[in-house]
Amino acid sequence: MNGRTHTDGELKRRLGLFELFSIAAGAMISSGIFVLPGIAHYRAGPAAALSYFLAGLIAATGVMSQAELASAMPRAGGTYFYITRSLGSAAGTSAGILLWLSLALKSSFALLGMAIFVNLLFPVNIIYVAIGLTVLFVVLNLAGVREAAIFQVVLVSVLLALLIAYMALGLPKISAEKILPFVPHGWRAVFSTAGFVFISYGGVLKIASLAEEAKNPSRNVPMAMILALVLIAILYTFVVFVTAGVLDASVLDNSLTPLYDGAMAFAGKPFAVLMAVAAIFAFISTANAGIMAASRYPVAMARDGILPPVFARIHPRRNTPYVSIIVTGAIMIAALFLHLDILVEVASTILLLTFAFDNINVMVMRESGLFNYRPRFRAPFYPFLQIAGIVALGFLIAEMGTVPILISVVSILAGFLWYSLYGRLKRARDSALARLVARITSSDLRGNLLETELREIIRERDGIVADRYDRLIESAPVLD
Repeated sequence: MNGRTHTDGELKRRLGLFELFSIAAGAMISSGIFVLPGIAHYRAGPAAALSYFLAGLIAATGVMSQAELASAMPRAGGTYFYITRSLGSAAGTSAGILLWLSLALKSSFALLGMAIFVNLLFPVNIIYVAIGLTVLFVVLNLAGVREAAIFQVVLVSVLLALLIAYMALGLPKISAEKILPFVPHGWRAVFSTAGFVFISYGGVLKIASLAEEAKNPSRNVPMAMILALVLIAILYTFVVFVTAGVLDASVLDNSLTPLYDGAMAFAGKPFAVLMAVAAIFAFISTANAGIMAASRYPVAMARDGILPPVFARIHPRRNTPYVSIIVTGAIMIAALFLHLDILVEVASTILLLTFAFDNINVMVMRESGLFNYRPRFRAPFYPFLQIAGIVALGFLIAEMGTVPILISVVSILAGFLWYSLYGRLKRARDSALARLVARITSSDLRGNLLETELREIIRERDGIVADRYDRLIESAPVLD
């Protein structure tokens, strides 16, 4: 039914609400707040703070939709799993491979981003440090998801405390002359900058790929995603506002260490050093969350026959997808040696597409008439929220430029080619889109694979044990 074999086994539910929140929040607190505010201020002026807030609002459309999908289908693979079940295996294959690679690449970006802040404290060869940290995170994740999550909780607790302290100490030091005029470059610059900083919220979706390992996933995964997004959006907005209010525009516009410079301006060297350390912790946190989430995509694809079954193997004692973790770590190390400017933009475009597809997935699943699509959390304001999200995300994708869009399209086509050469031979899968088309055209769709799979997911999610009567009813040809 779900394509599992003796090689993959079950991932155990070990992650509670606070661990899930820490993974989502830690994956967001990275270069988006420690590096980008200076560039964002150059583009939008003090209104860059508003750009961060607008980006958070747009991200909320995808988060609400993915929270619904995660509560209905708590399975490893996150967006890959949802796209495959809603739009079909070909679309899911492209999405799964792209999301796996983009998460791995963005995790390696985070490790490289440490160079700016490490060099503030002491000179080191950042490539060697990044490789060492990647190996450390691979070992940590091989030890078990619970151990990796505890490490994440500690990091995020320290980060949140330091960012709140920065905000509290900096607010009284804001100078009106530094934040006025508030919108010096016009409102179009504010909206385009929202697209530029949207990448800052990408980490919130990472926990969906860990839903299979979450305790009470239908409650904890949506709650963790929403809480993390709300808290981080508020922090981003106020931290950027404080930074714009304590630094001269000429300094901030040219700064790649804006929070370090801001702390130096209103609190002196000791607190500035603390912010540099916080930035290093943030990049480490992002990389750890990235490898944790990215390694679950090949597990889901291998279960579906899209990748070789070796990727779905679970360590019998540690209960970790050790092959996927090791391969993901190897991709991260290889990416450290690449010129990543265009790849960062491509990863951002893929992220925007992911948010858009989550909105599409919810619409397809709801309109397909699937009896066993029963989310515990339902996205509000359906379908207006989803339609607004798709339009807004489409605008931001257009703002990314021609090159990343073209590379993303080529990558998607490569995913379809892989499916046609390998995945299609391994597994034919039912989809909600096929059922929706059948409803619209009043045609008869044979087969009940998706309903059966969703029913099994509900049983696992809700702890329902099928008895002899249930099995008899399910196998009855008249009632099927």
